[in-house]
Amino acid sequence: MEVPVYIINGFLESGKTTFISETLKDPDFTDKERTLIIACEEGEEEYDEKALATCRADLVTVEDKEELTVEYMTMLNAHYHPQRVMIEFNGMWSVEEFMEADLPKDWVMVQVITLVDASTYQNYLNNMRAIMLGQFKLSDTIIFNRCDKDTDKLALRRSVKPINRKGQIIYESAEGVTDNAGEEVLPFDINADLIDICDDDYGLWYMDAMDEPKKYNGKKVRFRAMVYRSEKLPKRSFVPGRFAMTCCADDIAFIGFLCKVGEKVGPLSLESLKNKSFVYVTADIRVEFYKEYRGKGPVLYATSIESAPEPEDKLVYFN
Repeated sequence: MEVPVYIINGFLESGKTTFISETLKDPDFTDKERTLIIACEEGEEEYDEKALATCRADLVTVEDKEELTVEYMTMLNAHYHPQRVMIEFNGMWSVEEFMEADLPKDWVMVQVITLVDASTYQNYLNNMRAIMLGQFKLSDTIIFNRCDKDTDKLALRRSVKPINRKGQIIYESAEGVTDNAGEEVLPFDINADLIDICDDDYGLWYMDAMDEPKKYNGKKVRFRAMVYRSEKLPKRSFVPGRFAMTCCADDIAFIGFLCKVGEKVGPLSLESLKNKSFVYVTADIRVEFYKEYRGKGPVLYATSIESAPEPEDKLVYFN
């Protein structure tokens, strides 16, 4: 029988213990199944042993990540016979490394949930940016708790989505009330006859178009981009894009959309475009299947390609 494994990630005092304790009290989740909790750090909040017994939950503590081996977890499985496992992960450890390691037979990773204290998030982001954003990378759900009326939920979303476009984001108040961040206000007019994207807004436009491609279907756009050409791309196409910093200086990626070019598009022809040169692209947007998108996404149909000077800052950002 498969044993589902849940990783509850986040820094110390982010609310992981409280989250696990409250989840175990939920009758829809518990369903009388035996749960093994592997706690990889100890914060101020402690588990209630009586409550754990009532929920048929067993608790073990691991202080060193070197202890969390497949042999050790196999021994725990033989001793406790859990029907599911919840790992309260240490926020300073790499989830990616753990998920690449072997698990005991029949243990199946099903969900990674990351909890973030919204009141201290900016401090962690400033001082531990790579670790902080690295926690988001493989998360299925990111919960920003302890939000208040001054919390900029859209700014939180913008810091997560470049790292993990498909992750679900939940916002909770200090009282545990779930809130909706509402629709993001974009810095460009999506209803204009021509959506003119300035350099500073390229990252936001890219992220929004990838998240909700349907709302751009049939729109016309203009932007400055760097040329990328390759024989691996479909015939008569290139990718106009920009290098973007998603996490830190060591995490820079080229982002852009497939752009198809007809024979009569000008003033620059497709054949004259050189890799890493800059151009102004005016294009119609259609939502189509493209294998690199792993489904449907924005495909550009160029109506004009013009030479452009290099921007002052060749990098774009998601804020």
